[in-house]
Amino acid sequence: MNLSRKQLLKAMAGAGAAAVVGPLPANASGSRVIERDVCVLGGGASGSYAAVRLRDLGRSVVLVERKDRLGGHTETFHDPVSGGTADIGVVAWYDFPVVRDLFGRFDVPLRTPPAAVGTIRFADFRTGQVVDNYLMPPVGRMAEYAEVLEQYPYLDDGMDLPDPVPHELLAPFRDVMVKHGLSDMAPFLALHSQGRGDLFDQPAIYMMKYLNLPSVRATLTGTALTTSRRDNSELYEKITTHLGGDVLLDARLTAVQRDGAGVRVQAGTPQGPRTIRARKLVVTVPPLLGNLAPFDLDSTERAVFSRWRPGGYYTSVLRLPGVPQVPIQNISADTARFHMPSMPGIYILAPTGIPDIFIAYYGSAQPLPDAHVRADIVAALDRLQNTGVIPATRPRFEMFSSHAPFLISVSARDIANGFYRRLNALQGHNSTFYSGAAFHTNDSTLLWRFTERLLPRI
Repeated sequence: MNLSRKQLLKAMAGAGAAAVVGPLPANASGSRVIERDVCVLGGGASGSYAAVRLRDLGRSVVLVERKDRLGGHTETFHDPVSGGTADIGVVAWYDFPVVRDLFGRFDVPLRTPPAAVGTIRFADFRTGQVVDNYLMPPVGRMAEYAEVLEQYPYLDDGMDLPDPVPHELLAPFRDVMVKHGLSDMAPFLALHSQGRGDLFDQPAIYMMKYLNLPSVRATLTGTALTTSRRDNSELYEKITTHLGGDVLLDARLTAVQRDGAGVRVQAGTPQGPRTIRARKLVVTVPPLLGNLAPFDLDSTERAVFSRWRPGGYYTSVLRLPGVPQVPIQNISADTARFHMPSMPGIYILAPTGIPDIFIAYYGSAQPLPDAHVRADIVAALDRLQNTGVIPATRPRFEMFSSHAPFLISVSARDIANGFYRRLNALQGHNSTFYSGAAFHTNDSTLLWRFTERLLPRI
């Protein structure tokens, strides 16, 4: 029997559970019991990092992940035709010690990405027409945006906001662009902050945290890091092997009960039901009420988590035979909209360097059905073909990934009324701690640093 690399890692994790824990005792319901100091829910960037570091600190850990792999938004496409690879989720990190230390520990070499070469084409994906009245500003203009960010250094550390929250952070980011003379940079900023269709209409704080100061500095200096082997998922495959039996993949929560004495987590796994008894719980999945349905939420938690507004983000690997490896960015010909493209839709059709292989990055103000996103991508490609922007071709999805819910947010009024003060107060409440994008932003480097500062409290 031949196993793929993912299947082999999954099998190793399952086998490790039996090897490390041994024959697990069963409770009255027949569920096998796992006892640990800490149970971590979610195996994305935050959860994987937390599990590794908690074990380093002498805590016994179990990591529960609903997918069949660790890594969350970090995904890599392996082309069966050419053997090439393309990272379609998280593509880069900042040159911070926390990044160097983690990748060095797992022997995953890093490099700075090669500089982009060639030209970028602009088209309105809603009409298929070429947009020739827009000129991309030079990268150096990002320094002007950096000056705005430097006024709010605390944004790089989490959501510990001053009271009152500065008005500029609550205003729509569109207003901030106008105020600081950045309107002509709108498509450029959108390209570097893709992930939600309404990013320029919601409170500026979300844009300023997602397209943050470390990100801008890395862009200006060319110091971002990616993996030398063009396989960012390698890190999480090695973390899976490292954690061994302390990882439960393909796990579905059925009940979570918490009190001052600890937590009791029940989950269904391919190996059967499991009951986890732990002193602490670390939640790194998006804390939406739907995700937390198995939890024994109290009124305080429910009042906070009910305020979220989730966004949608999707990445697709497309095989487009005969299409030149040139990026095509979606922008509007409408100068009144600062050339901002209509959303939901594709941000950019990005070449991968693999012949015929492209990545379509798609954003929406709210999560959409996968079938709807796929159909809209194909319709946009049809329009580009009809106008001759790309040659006639038959697109084929090689890979499709939903990153929804993405960039979950609340209204400016909620922020002004102390939402994040109430959210942060939940750290440690009911023996539960939180990391992940909802408590900071969708940025692996900053989330690792945020989690590191949280560890002493856990």
